[in-house]
Amino acid sequence: MRPVAIRVGVPGTVRAEVRTVDDRLVVWVDVDASERRGALSSDASSQIQAAAELAASKRLPLVTVLRSGGADIAEGFAALHGWGLAARSIAACSGVVPVIMVVDGPAVSGPALLIGLADLVVMTEASYAFVSGPTMVAEFTGVMIGSDELGGAASHARYSGATSVVAADLEAAIDSVTQLLAYLPAHNDEEPPRWATDDPIDRATPEAGTIIPASSTGSYDVRMVIRSLVDDGDMFELRPRWASNVITAFATIGGLPIGLVANQPLSLAGTLDIPASQKAARFVAFCDAFNLPLVTLVDTPGFYPGKDLEWRGMIRHGAQLVFAYARATVPRICIILRKSYGGAYIVMDSKNMGNDLCLAWPWAELAVMGAGQAAAILQRRATPDERAAFEADYSQRLLNPYIAAERGYIDAVIEPAETRSIIGHALEILVDKREHLQPRGHDNTPL
Repeated sequence: MRPVAIRVGVPGTVRAEVRTVDDRLVVWVDVDASERRGALSSDASSQIQAAAELAASKRLPLVTVLRSGGADIAEGFAALHGWGLAARSIAACSGVVPVIMVVDGPAVSGPALLIGLADLVVMTEASYAFVSGPTMVAEFTGVMIGSDELGGAASHARYSGATSVVAADLEAAIDSVTQLLAYLPAHNDEEPPRWATDDPIDRATPEAGTIIPASSTGSYDVRMVIRSLVDDGDMFELRPRWASNVITAFATIGGLPIGLVANQPLSLAGTLDIPASQKAARFVAFCDAFNLPLVTLVDTPGFYPGKDLEWRGMIRHGAQLVFAYARATVPRICIILRKSYGGAYIVMDSKNMGNDLCLAWPWAELAVMGAGQAAAILQRRATPDERAAFEADYSQRLLNPYIAAERGYIDAVIEPAETRSIIGHALEILVDKREHLQPRGHDNTPL
């Protein structure tokens, strides 16, 4: 299909059209930075507004290539009014159609906030985005800083999590958009597109178990476990450098797109902190909005302790992850790979959070805390021999996954070699899962 332009006579830096991306219809918006650095006049913002409204009404994904130095200063307040209307229209797309933004230049002030409204953000290496630029930072704080350090793609990938993917250039960014769209339905009333695959759903995965170290404190890369389980070992990871103690990724099993959440023992021993909770919660909510089943791989000793984390709101942000899983209605499968302790056991989609299938590998440990931590609290005055005996008894009685299975806290203890097959067949059974939700205006997500 040839692109169909939208409101071609409207002046300004914004052009919009309906085009085909890898046989998928999308509403495509392009902000041209060659004209006044992409300044958004009221007319230009009205183009973004019209494109977002069209995407929502026709149920088509919205993709925006953003290059803008901000609202048009010369036009004054009208430019701000237009930007507000555009932002409202993009917000109205949330949870209805996927919203993807590509930043390929500056995104300053108001346009930078549009990035925060997007479901997925791809930044090119030469781009940068910030609400207040280096000049304002220097005037208010006295700190001299460059655009790249303040809001470059590398900074957002590492520190803020504002970007989902970093691409070398615009061509690579568009390729990333194409890959992302391949996992997603056009809108929230549609199932994700099936992928063609020659990878048998019953393929045994014994190698998944060999990746786990013999020591319960040994580290490993959980990406290797993920690749052993998914089709053709292929996964698309989002925000890999931000909150690296949790992995969020798209993949397929049996050709069905899924969202994967996994603790990463290579970083902070897989503990959960504020960024990890935010990253996982946002991803879970996105997958739930667009009908992607969730597979959660658990190996965490708990929440990361610290005064700074508590003062910054660990309670509020940890609750975001609890809330995201609790309200998710898509098929949900949880696999406990090794450790699942304390509050982190609950928030990582435990059985009592309402998942559809909860499994554990034979050496999994489910408890309030590990044996060593329990001994430190309960055996403070014991001799080393008494403490060692306590730890051995504690591990045998309370950390055994079969005890949890007897009490119904997990559905089954399985061998690693069976994991892909069980997940695949469970997803086939759950593909028609529907939940009746009580009517309400909207929920009140902890922020």
